[in-house]
Amino acid sequence: MAALRADAAPVEMRRTVTREAVVDAALTLFAARGYHGTALSQIADSLGIRTPSLYNHMRCKHELLETIIERTLDDVVTDFRAAVHGVTDPVERLRRATRVYALRHATHRRAALVVNRDVPSLAEPALSRLRARRREHERELRAIIVDGVEAGAFHVESPALASFAILEMCVSIARWFRDGGELSPDAVADEYSGFALQIAGCPGLHRGADG
Repeated sequence: MAALRADAAPVEMRRTVTREAVVDAALTLFAARGYHGTALSQIADSLGIRTPSLYNHMRCKHELLETIIERTLDDVVTDFRAAVHGVTDPVERLRRATRVYALRHATHRRAALVVNRDVPSLAEPALSRLRARRREHERELRAIIVDGVEAGAFHVESPALASFAILEMCVSIARWFRDGGELSPDAVADEYSGFALQIAGCPGLHRGADG
């Protein structure tokens, strides 16, 4: 009977592990160690299962990376569009677009670190597809700045350079932000939305209306 119970334990444990748990464990380890620095055995160990059991939930390690990056980029675009939906003023659109992007980098640090470091580790065709998805967000942010320049609300020579500066500024939050610090995620997002307006050549407008 003891032998039967011992054999049954791993089966019971495997039943408690879901695909979402595997993706989350991979996300944590990829963020801490990098994609190439993480072995499947480490993901399995963190879940308390044997490495072969991972294949009940994935085809390969690359699939986990692709899932994490695709979900994150989809969420970024969805958040962006929801934030600016129905807003016509380019100043307020840029404020809201930057705020939601900055907030994501303070509240979803693991995913932000993985996306901004490990996209080049993707294989084709996922690499091209997800790079295009990332560019989609940049183009839509740039379009806000272009609209603001045409309306006289922004004064910047290169909307493309301004959009890249704003995005990179927000990306950096994931590297330095820590929970329990002096500033909350909302406070950081408010500050960064003001910085974005200054980058776009709209001085004097600093804090976000949502703050």
